[in-house]
Amino acid sequence: MLYKFKSRATADLIMLEPQGRRILQIIGKEPGVPGILSAEQIPAAIAALEAAVAAEEALIAARRQAAQEQQGETSKEQVEPAEEPIRLRQRVAPLIDMLRRSAAEGREVTWSS
Repeated sequence: MLYKFKSRATADLIMLEPQGRRILQIIGKEPGVPGILSAEQIPAAIAALEAAVAAEEALIAARRQAAQEQQGETSKEQVEPAEEPIRLRQRVAPLIDMLRRSAAEGREVTWSS
């Protein structure tokens, strides 16, 4: 299943079901049903997404720090894994852009699954 986000201010944005569901939950909307974010609701949705990104980044940093301490490494230099999972920051960036552009033009954002 896919989620398709639409706005008259931008091109459509398509997300896979797990990511779309998570994002809708973050902004306080019910996943699985079509919905709408009015221009007035967009700033709160952006704030919720940015807060979720900040929380995830803090959690990742804490986990890295704990792993470093567990290994007994005191060096701040750390070799990053070759493959890192895609973070929430990367997944929500296009949607946040869509929301900002839509708010600037006073347009709503809709989605369907």
